[in-house]
Amino acid sequence: MKALHKFLPVATVAGLLLSSPVFAADWTLAPGNGTLGFSGTQTGKAFEGHFEKYDGTISFDPAHPEVGHAKITIDMTSATTGDAQRDGALPGHDWFDVKTFPTAVFEVKDFKAKGGNTFDAEGTLTIKGISKPVTLPLSIEIDGAALHAKGHLPLIRSTFNVGVGPWATGQWVALEVGVDVDVTAHGG
Repeated sequence: MKALHKFLPVATVAGLLLSSPVFAADWTLAPGNGTLGFSGTQTGKAFEGHFEKYDGTISFDPAHPEVGHAKITIDMTSATTGDAQRDGALPGHDWFDVKTFPTAVFEVKDFKAKGGNTFDAEGTLTIKGISKPVTLPLSIEIDGAALHAKGHLPLIRSTFNVGVGPWATGQWVALEVGVDVDVTAHGG
């Protein structure tokens, strides 16, 4: 019985240590630290673009990705493709409607480990006021105070009401688009 009394405090402390919450490192994402891009096809020709302004925070620990989360805000007025006609049309009502919806948000509720340095960022993407669940496959590398994330997310633009009126079908601009992430966040 005495042995049990000696063991009980040790077991209690060990149990508290093992059940203590896991805290992920916090990272800050800012423009100029990579590319947040998009791609598509217009009249059969591929095009690429990117957003010049975005920011966000990422809470992530590769040992415990399930407790991670992130919120990335994209300034939709900063979309550029290098084509004057397309760049003039993107902010308009038919496409991003930036007067009504100046930002898009990707809010990650958790990360799922897929093996090695690959993870699924599961969350909600909101564009033009329409929120949909999405899973962004990512490779994530951590080097000191830098977290580098790279991934590709295929989307159907009409799901988010992007491209309305004469652009609602894939006749001129394909409905399938890609979101390309290649960014570095700092902190840790």
